[in-house]
Amino acid sequence: MNYKRLAARIAVYILGLLTLAFGVVFAINSDLGVSPVNALPFAVSTVFGIRMGISLTSLFLFFLVAQIVLLRKEFKWINLTQIIYSFIFGYFVDFAIFVKGDFSLPTYAGQLTWLAISLILIPTGLSMYLEAKLVPMPSEGIVMVITQKLKNTTFARIKVIFDCVLVTCAILLTVIALGGISGIREGTVISAIFIGKLMPYTRKAIAYVLGKMGFYEEPAAQA
Repeated sequence: MNYKRLAARIAVYILGLLTLAFGVVFAINSDLGVSPVNALPFAVSTVFGIRMGISLTSLFLFFLVAQIVLLRKEFKWINLTQIIYSFIFGYFVDFAIFVKGDFSLPTYAGQLTWLAISLILIPTGLSMYLEAKLVPMPSEGIVMVITQKLKNTTFARIKVIFDCVLVTCAILLTVIALGGISGIREGTVISAIFIGKLMPYTRKAIAYVLGKMGFYEEPAAQA
């Protein structure tokens, strides 16, 4: 891979993370519930009054440590590049919150509009991140490790269980600390269902656009 091709992948990767960050913030501002993977960091942010980006970064670093503990000598040190993802994405979420603020639409229809926008931005950002094929997402990495260790199971099955555990932890934390559930509503369920279903379409669209831009073309051989 030459430097020009690497620069193109990095650009797509960064733009994907930024798009994903704005999708997360639109979901938060909809007040209809965040996606399962963001439920626990949102709960921690709400309960302890820390920035959402810091909460996300901390959780992702915890997932990375968990991978090291589970894999031990099998852990590939190249996966430490997940640290890059953790800090960049955490910063982008805080940036998106700064740009968008807490602006929301007052009606339920308005809330659904914000949620719908997040359901477009999140799978689009994820698709760009995946097409770049660079640093893996820590939450994806830990699920892959657990799947590897348990043998007779599938990534999809472990992902569902993993998301349920995150949501359960978020519910317990907010109920104990705040006396009620925060960040978990119908939007959480909608996100859990539709983000995965929309991914094949957004990834196909992103791949088409990148293909037209020559993203997948190998550099010409030198004479």
